[in-house]
Amino acid sequence: MAYRINKEECISCGACQEVCPVSCISEDENGKRVIDEDVCIDCGSCASVCPVSCISHVE
Repeated sequence: MAYRINKEECISCGACQEVCPVSCISEDENGKRVIDEDVCIDCGSCASVCPVSCISHVE
């Protein structure tokens, strides 16, 4: 289980990347954030700080 960012809704603010305790969030070639689901520890920190609620939990 992990979290995923909806790139259509992401405003590229970087808040999620700043709070991730395992640094699994990076920026893609379009400036949008992406989560490495293999590294994600499923803590939910990213989703809790997203100002546009574009991060969701996936199974």
